[in-house]
Amino acid sequence: MLLIHCPYCGEARSELEFAAAGEAHIARPENIAEISDEDFANYFFMRSNPKGLHFERWRHIRGCGRFFNAARDTVTDRFVATYRAGEPKPAELQGEGR
Repeated sequence: MLLIHCPYCGEARSELEFAAAGEAHIARPENIAEISDEDFANYFFMRSNPKGLHFERWRHIRGCGRFFNAARDTVTDRFVATYRAGEPKPAELQGEGR
């Protein structure tokens, strides 16, 4: 069983309590109504799928219900770090992964 640490509850809980919610740190275009269809499609649909460290959004659906970010290695499925939504990537992981 995979254990995931919720940064809000402060506990490591079973993966069954969580749901993946896509890639983290996606910047919304400033004026989305004025971007091209191609740029909109890239923003809305295209996501990175790296081999290695990846930054993702997760939700603790059977706990506090809150969204948080996680750095996860896609090769080993190991969670390297979890941190609250709105916080920047952890300093020790800056420049790594996507």
